[in-house]
Amino acid sequence: MDQAHGLRQMFTTRVIRFIPVVANPSAACGGVVLERLCAAYGNFGLSTLVVDASDQARPPSELADFDLSEGIEVLSSQVKYMPARGLPLRHVDARGSCATLLDALADASPQSDVVLIHASASELVRIFGQRARQSNLRPLLFSNDRAEGLTDAYGAIKIFVQRAHWMTYDLVVCASGRSTQADEVARRLGQCADNFLGAAQRRALRLDPAESATLDPSPEFQELAAGLLQSAWTQTLGDTAFDHLVSPGAALPSRVTPVLN
Repeated sequence: MDQAHGLRQMFTTRVIRFIPVVANPSAACGGVVLERLCAAYGNFGLSTLVVDASDQARPPSELADFDLSEGIEVLSSQVKYMPARGLPLRHVDARGSCATLLDALADASPQSDVVLIHASASELVRIFGQRARQSNLRPLLFSNDRAEGLTDAYGAIKIFVQRAHWMTYDLVVCASGRSTQADEVARRLGQCADNFLGAAQRRALRLDPAESATLDPSPEFQELAAGLLQSAWTQTLGDTAFDHLVSPGAALPSRVTPVLN
């Protein structure tokens, strides 16, 4: 066997974890939530790609139509970002599924350990729905401490239950430490999801959007991030991604097996 075959055998077991993060148009804290998740996974020694397909994001680069990797921006040694508004529908098939986007992202960024897909509830169902129907996938929702954010979060849960049969979720409430409504928002959302939809709110915690980005995430947030990894959709890299890793100009990852794989 030649050396390339040996390398190929090593990388056939490399796994990327995809985590759905639900965009909430009434809560202007999506960037904070994504940034904190990237920091948490950085503490685990993992590299993260953020795919922002929310309505507030920029459309992907024109070059991404030819090579998806051209639309990825490197923010740091551990974080990459891809503006992706409208990108899922470019991968829709005759059944309304956008599941091929997951394959395309794995091929485009094989060095990433975690891919956060920030999109509306309906687009997340199109992306993950058919593949993850029998899995333990658990989306992350976020809200502010206002009625509008609570309403949009509940609407997302309704879409998940009715269209994808996802019956559990985690919640982040973006509010200052002085907020008197944050705990009530989490309580009411969990109660309504349970009483009217039969869905379970597994974990809810508060995140102060004003905290410094240089601070390490709290132990509670680190635990939330670790739980999302355990319930993420996992995908093993195939030959296409391997060919990208060993192509001229590509940088092989610093480790063969990511932490927590």
